[in-house]
Amino acid sequence: MMNVQVHGRSAAVYTGGKPFDPALPCIAFVHGALNDHSGWTLLARWLAHHGWCVLAVDLPGHGGSEGPALPSVEACADWLLAVMDAAGVQQAAVAGHSMGSLIALEAAARAPARITRLIMIGTAYPMQVSEALLTTAREQPLKAIDMVNSFSISSIASKPSYPGPGMWLHGSSRALMRRTLRGGGVVDGRNLFEHDFRVCDAYAHGLEAAAQVRCPVTLILGKADQMTPPRVTRDIAAALKAHVVMLDSGHHLMAEQPDAMLAAVRGALG
Repeated sequence: MMNVQVHGRSAAVYTGGKPFDPALPCIAFVHGALNDHSGWTLLARWLAHHGWCVLAVDLPGHGGSEGPALPSVEACADWLLAVMDAAGVQQAAVAGHSMGSLIALEAAARAPARITRLIMIGTAYPMQVSEALLTTAREQPLKAIDMVNSFSISSIASKPSYPGPGMWLHGSSRALMRRTLRGGGVVDGRNLFEHDFRVCDAYAHGLEAAAQVRCPVTLILGKADQMTPPRVTRDIAAALKAHVVMLDSGHHLMAEQPDAMLAAVRGALG
């Protein structure tokens, strides 16, 4: 891990187990709602050990990054570009999962000359959240965490792979989300889970952003994804002229299909 200063606050960045070298080709990873950098561990470590410098960020108010959480996708995109500045990175590929995919899209639109590849994982636009789930996230966040994990993970158990035999995907994801919820505090009267969901729900700039993107784009989607169903990506994929990769997975692609995800990301990076 390393820490950089962004807008006067500390931002935590995982570098994949290698010293950060901005002279190397760079990739930034952006996590989804109520998560942190740890969802990218396999991808970050593989790339860091194969010639890339890695910026797997904790968004403000998440994981090791100082809060408060930012109010919009647009603000998060500006923050991500500021992290690149603070790390001395002029250009980078950027990969985002779920909420992070919208942040990656917006960053690629705001700084098209700086983003070399855009990889949107478990994405949808619009990324609307049902009122029932928003209400549960506000009033019973632990119940909402269980609901989201049930919707996100399509299998009872995955084959032995990363991170290893015996890993319980539902339990590990639930533990991460509970820890992130505890650390995130209250943002504008909302817990961090409701806040993140509302950030996703409010983003309305996707098609305009797509028109500004200049780099190659890959969408990596789960065939059984109930959180961001692949059918909802039709318009944004067309606007981005994206290459679409479908995996046998739910929304939790990095955990359910780690080997296929690594292959898809390597392919997207050319």
